Amino acid sequence: MGHGRHRRKKRGRALRATLAGTALALTAAATLISTSQAAGDNDPGPLRPLTSAAERGKLELHEDLAPRAGLDRLTEAMGGSVGVHDVLRSANHPMRNKADCEGTERAALPVEPEASRAYCWDSRDARTRKWLPRAVTTSGDADEDGRWGEDRVVLAGWTHDDPKAGEPAEDRGLARVAFIDANDPGHLRYRWVLLVAPLAGGTDFGAVRSHVGGMVWYRDKLIVTARNGAGHDDALFVFDMRRILRANVNSAAVGKVGGGYSAHGYRYVLPAVGSYRPTGGACDASEDAQVPCFASVSLDRTSSPASLVANEWSSPDGSGPARLWRYSFSTRSTRTGLLGADANGVVGADEAYETKAVGVQGVLSHRPDGADSAHWYVTQAPGARGKHATLWRQSPSGTEAATCTADRTKACWGQHTEALSYWQETGELWTLTERAGGSEDGREGTPVPQRVLFAAPLSSVDDSVG
Repeated sequence: MGHGRHRRKKRGRALRATLAGTALALTAAATLISTSQAAGDNDPGPLRPLTSAAERGKLELHEDLAPRAGLDRLTEAMGGSVGVHDVLRSANHPMRNKADCEGTERAALPVEPEASRAYCWDSRDARTRKWLPRAVTTSGDADEDGRWGEDRVVLAGWTHDDPKAGEPAEDRGLARVAFIDANDPGHLRYRWVLLVAPLAGGTDFGAVRSHVGGMVWYRDKLIVTARNGAGHDDALFVFDMRRILRANVNSAAVGKVGGGYSAHGYRYVLPAVGSYRPTGGACDASEDAQVPCFASVSLDRTSSPASLVANEWSSPDGSGPARLWRYSFSTRSTRTGLLGADANGVVGADEAYETKAVGVQGVLSHRPDGADSAHWYVTQAPGARGKHATLWRQSPSGTEAATCTADRTKACWGQHTEALSYWQETGELWTLTERAGGSEDGREGTPVPQRVLFAAPLSSVDDSVG
């Protein structure tokens, strides 16, 4: 469906004040894999269905949408909306192709299956420790034909994460999205857009605080994970891709300033139009039986209707299980890109499971043609730096993993990979790696670029499972 036909009716509910935060080697040597932690080879077993009302109730969300009038007021004050195509035309950061990536970046790619595409960020973004890339979604999520208008687009979400003393507290938790022009596969370029939320009835905006663990661009909406209950209880933020706005003042401030609007030095902002919060209160990552904290999200187009799939965060060195679940998207023409809420604004999980895989960083659900049920792909982080992750394919009937041909170990997915996204038109699974390493904790010494955005055919993933 073309994005020009997307329409929806805004509900007259106040956007929660918390929306704005508290202050408003493509084939590495197989010998590297043989040294991976044994935990990467530990079979987590089949998924356990969660069927009780009490278990499902912890996954329930409530929808809060911003008043249309305030959004319109902010759009008008900032000179009208800007299209995704306009942002792409102004892309000012080139990405490097695999051949131009450094050895440490190529080493972060999976051993098996081999990546079909691989790109590295420009020099400054490749080495910064102030920002972390964690989420990816594409125009393949947004529309079945794989395009937004005439453009092929990849979106990558980054969060500001600099705990060093002396760094401005107001910068922590800032969230930005790289709008990547993917029309020419050999020459990708990107432009940053800052995520914000409207304030004061649409006369101002403030920074959205998010760990950006996952994003889904479905139709005209972008759904992004929130801040994991830190200071508020929102789980997901919602943005309207037709409401990209342009700042006209270049300063470190975020919001209305003398002479217009500033966006921390960025040209473009994307204001939130709503949020989803757990009905059971703020999430709790310390206890498996409590409301889960969203770690990442992805889109499943093979469900009926299409659904948003989520997983909770769990520590790579922990032992507790992690939950996986899904919410259906609304099928109403007035609610494009929003979840299927009832008359009271409540969204229930349609399906939920528990996995014994630990350190779950990303999840994807996909039902192959002719299959009775979906496969759940789960990335399991290694317990140590410099090691490859494991990509499990799970179901209630069993578990398998992508396996290295050389030594039959299972830790052969990319290093420190994050969220997953499936581009249905091309059949590719997309993800990205997070770190710019150095010392053991990754915070000291000269930054070592290890960040790469890559894709692998899902068919190759399935071929490597065994």
